[in-house]
Amino acid sequence: MLPPLGAYVAGDLDVARKMLQSAARTGASDLRARRLADVATAAGMTDVADNLLRNVALGTIGRSGTMARRRWYDGDMAGAVDELGSGARREQRQRHQLASELKVFTGWTPQLAPVDGYVPEARTVLHLLTNSLPHTGSGYAQRSHSLLKAQHELGWNVHAVTRTGYPVQVGRLFAQQKDVLDGVVYHRDLPATLASGFDWRLQQQADRLLALALDIRPVVLHTTTHFVNGLVVAAVAGALGIPWVYEVRGQLADTWASTRAPEARSSQRYTLFRERETAVMHQADAVATLGATMKGDILSQGLSWEKVLLLPNAVGDSFLTEPHAPHEARRRLGLPQNGTFIGTVSSLVDYEGLDDLLRAFALLAGENPDLKCLIVGDGVAAPRLKSLAAELGVSARVLFPGRVPRTTAHLYHQALDVFVVPRKDLEVTRSVTPLKPIEAMASARPVASSDLPALREVVSPGRSGLLFRADDPADQAAVVGKLVADAALRLKLGQMGRKNVLAERTWSANAAVLGRLYSDLAGDPRP
Repeated sequence: MLPPLGAYVAGDLDVARKMLQSAARTGASDLRARRLADVATAAGMTDVADNLLRNVALGTIGRSGTMARRRWYDGDMAGAVDELGSGARREQRQRHQLASELKVFTGWTPQLAPVDGYVPEARTVLHLLTNSLPHTGSGYAQRSHSLLKAQHELGWNVHAVTRTGYPVQVGRLFAQQKDVLDGVVYHRDLPATLASGFDWRLQQQADRLLALALDIRPVVLHTTTHFVNGLVVAAVAGALGIPWVYEVRGQLADTWASTRAPEARSSQRYTLFRERETAVMHQADAVATLGATMKGDILSQGLSWEKVLLLPNAVGDSFLTEPHAPHEARRRLGLPQNGTFIGTVSSLVDYEGLDDLLRAFALLAGENPDLKCLIVGDGVAAPRLKSLAAELGVSARVLFPGRVPRTTAHLYHQALDVFVVPRKDLEVTRSVTPLKPIEAMASARPVASSDLPALREVVSPGRSGLLFRADDPADQAAVVGKLVADAALRLKLGQMGRKNVLAERTWSANAAVLGRLYSDLAGDPRP
């Protein structure tokens, strides 16, 4: 049998919980209980972690570090720092790291001296990104590249720089200092030594971003959530005397809280996170966001209507060409051509609700022997989803190809007969509009989606897809089942969805909106 950590990593959460609970009941040694409490905290089993920690005597080696991690998980940032006190050297290093992050959350900002005589180059923009292609294939990276590529095609000189230490910190040890993709220049900020502490790393990043900006000489800076990117860009823009744009792609405080108990939304971390995001939005010269629901949330924080513009998720390149029929796309991918495929292309994380998709598929599978489920992507939930498929007795009919190359991603959308967006009903999913259903509609595929505010902005019932109750596999099965049973309805909704996306949601249109904004902010005449 796997130890608790192995069971957790393998996705066997029920097994991991039972093993951890058994250790708490039977009384593991102090050191073992302390280590198992760390596993329980990492797995989000905070009740079990607390039971294990009750068995750990004061003075046990590493106890204060484990207690600090437990408080930090709950969002009690100051409490976590206090737990570490004046302990051993290891605890002091941990205390320094946590205290430096708390310092940033409570108002610290990078400091830069003004630059005299700065003269920008016309139609030059510098973006600060958290990650990017080709080293990360996330929706964030895909959106960034699509937008930057469209800006380049409109005649802008487009540069981007990723966060300090990336991509070496994610295992790309031999990354180059620069990548050029489709005319977009990606710079890598890879200092010989990283500064110690969260605050000093941001100061280091601001210093180095300023040096890069003095070389590139942008007329405007542009960055994305979360707020630490905004702190760095605000400092550099202030030193140069140029405008900057803050692009809100999500409410990351809500993303953090979505994996925790409801009390997390009243925690110190959540409160400070929201406050800092709001302050950065007010400081920016303009704020861009994905949809009307998110814009409403931003406006509720005191920003003026004129300062906030919509920059919705969109499509380009391979999604603009005429899509293949499902069986042809599957042939090109080496997938079974016969039958009907439902599924999704997504990050495999809990809030996407892919467990509900599997349960809905299991309800449909008995009456539809030719039905298959295709779940494309990777993420922390992948092991648990595969275990669930086996538990439901449908693993032979569920395909998990994992993360797929960017060059073939559009074919996986086209391989589906019905694209499903089964997101859970959480604060983050109610406000953030995902990219994938828009790409599915551009692929002329009907979308069956959870009925959530952000998704209702995209999926129009009876015009581009159908909606089902979130967190309700039975209702999901009933709605998806209508599309499985009616090929004519699938064709109609798919064609209408593609027409709407191509008319309203393209990256070139977004780039044009941004170009006008940049010119207005910089006081330049529009081309």
